[in-house]
Amino acid sequence: MMMILISSIILVVSVLVGVAFLTLLERKVLGYIQIRKGPNKVGLMGIMQPFSDAIKLFSKESIFPMMSNYNFYYFSPIMNLFLSLMLWMCLPFISILYSFNFGVLYFLCVSSLSVYTIMIAGWSSNSNYSLLGSLRSVAQTISYEVSLSLILLSFLFLIMSLNMIDLSIYQSNIWFILLLLPLCMIWLVSSLAETNRTPFDFAEGESELVSGFNVEYSSGGFALIFLAEYASILFMSMLSVLMFLGANFYSFMFFFKLSVLSFFWIWVRGTLPRFRYDKLMYLAWKSFLSVSLSYLYLYMGMKIFIFIMLM
Repeated sequence: MMMILISSIILVVSVLVGVAFLTLLERKVLGYIQIRKGPNKVGLMGIMQPFSDAIKLFSKESIFPMMSNYNFYYFSPIMNLFLSLMLWMCLPFISILYSFNFGVLYFLCVSSLSVYTIMIAGWSSNSNYSLLGSLRSVAQTISYEVSLSLILLSFLFLIMSLNMIDLSIYQSNIWFILLLLPLCMIWLVSSLAETNRTPFDFAEGESELVSGFNVEYSSGGFALIFLAEYASILFMSMLSVLMFLGANFYSFMFFFKLSVLSFFWIWVRGTLPRFRYDKLMYLAWKSFLSVSLSYLYLYMGMKIFIFIMLM
């Protein structure tokens, strides 16, 4: 129990440090995409910038709207970050940690819960802009969770297990991206929508919603929402590597692939403009849902056919 506790603390600290440097990487990459320098003053080449940002945010005064529902308003960013960090507990690490047979089920349950924190954050601020932002975000997240779950089911039918360690066992000879290329591409796009990132960042459409569901948050509350978003990006990158890029988490290449996929999130943000909202919904319900269902039936049929042949 003591080892599990220590491992959990190391994991949480590592994720938070990873998030800090992911924000620095994002600002640097976006800077070079826009032909300018990113942060380059604090420390060597701006390497201490994330920590100075954190000190600045947490030392500023918190503002609470007079008509807000104070308790919900205060605790929803904390719960948002807590759920984002809870997601990491299902991943199989070298020390095994909490790795259990229903890891995928745990991931689906916890990621579905994070919708509520966004909804409550927008509603409790008692601002029209933040409420609209949270409603958009919730509709978007729920829509894309359906196709994400169906894509995940296709992978689960291939390995016939809910344990994430089995993903690495089945990919020891061939990566799943070579077998399920269209599904992997759909998974990446759905992950962008799931984490509310460009080109699907309607929850924070600056032109019409100022900053979306977090418009009334300042200092610590804003920082916690920010941390939760980037922790989710890192987690979805890690899950993508586990699912279709080899999943050998004992090697250095695993972390290299994780970095490349995290870079993909930033690259998309610097390249693509925002989608139109109705097109986002059409993409989820008319395109991705039908394709992921078709592939699910295909792999289900293949698995049943192989099972009958072996009988």
